[in-house]
Amino acid sequence: MNIRIGIVGYGNLARGVESAIRQNSDLELVAVFTRRDPSSVQIRTENVPVLNVNELPDWKDKIDVLVLGGGSATDLPKQTPEFASMFNVVDSFDTHARIPEHFANVDAACRKSGKVGIISVGWDPGMFSLLRMVSDSVLPEGKHYTFWGRGVSQGHSDAIRRIPGVVDARQYTVPVDETVAKIRNGETPELTARQMHTRECFVVAEEGADKAEIERQIKTMPNYFADYDTTVHFISKEELDANHKGLPHGGFILRSGVTGWEKENKHIIEYSLKLDSNPEFTGSVLAAYARAAFRLNQEGQCGCKTIFDIAPAYLSNKSGEELRHTLL
Repeated sequence: MNIRIGIVGYGNLARGVESAIRQNSDLELVAVFTRRDPSSVQIRTENVPVLNVNELPDWKDKIDVLVLGGGSATDLPKQTPEFASMFNVVDSFDTHARIPEHFANVDAACRKSGKVGIISVGWDPGMFSLLRMVSDSVLPEGKHYTFWGRGVSQGHSDAIRRIPGVVDARQYTVPVDETVAKIRNGETPELTARQMHTRECFVVAEEGADKAEIERQIKTMPNYFADYDTTVHFISKEELDANHKGLPHGGFILRSGVTGWEKENKHIIEYSLKLDSNPEFTGSVLAAYARAAFRLNQEGQCGCKTIFDIAPAYLSNKSGEELRHTLL
């Protein structure tokens, strides 16, 4: 029996989830839900309905896991707890500072409904979070450093687009090369967010919009830009489409630590990703964790979970025997 997946929204991330479902033989897309006019949304999977999001309650018994494709700024804080009252849910909430609050809200909803909610799934937060935890456990005496980019942040771009007067935007996260070199050299400095990354924004403003006010709102936005050196470029829609159409991203984690009775031996763990398409890769992670949400709920589990709480075997379509034979 296939695991029946519903998707809320149909932006870049949701299209990435749709593509990932097509590559997993045990997953089946059964419906897409949108706040737009459903007739205006054309999905790529044949014979799958596109419905208004208000119709979700009618699908309680027809969907095993609901994957949420909305943004972290305003969509997911409301939608994930709301829909967890009816479905197993998976989201990609990526506002790091607000994850504990989001977890508590989703957990309360899941406990009432008996469902599983997996939040903050993706590559960071998500896969990078797991690698930070593992490297911290293996090298307890040391420090870890996470660098993102150069690449387009979907969450930060979405946050800019929600500012009044903004038509479209792309935000690039850029590691500070001098800082990266120091860490790879074995140094373990205390660093501020500003010393590790810069942020570069390309913004299309409405005609007549107050660009100075848009720039001020970007640079002072808490949790997104306020703690970074941020450059804002105002460009035309044509230039944005020509030069910033793709959504590449990536990053790397470094853990510098020591072992030995006298702490005489140094070690560096490094894990990196280079992604042609951030939303397609993130969608693939979401699809794997949708499988995990279904399996956990089938076992009788409920409540909110993060990537720390889920054994890797739950992600795979392979049996335990096959995993031990081919990957262990």
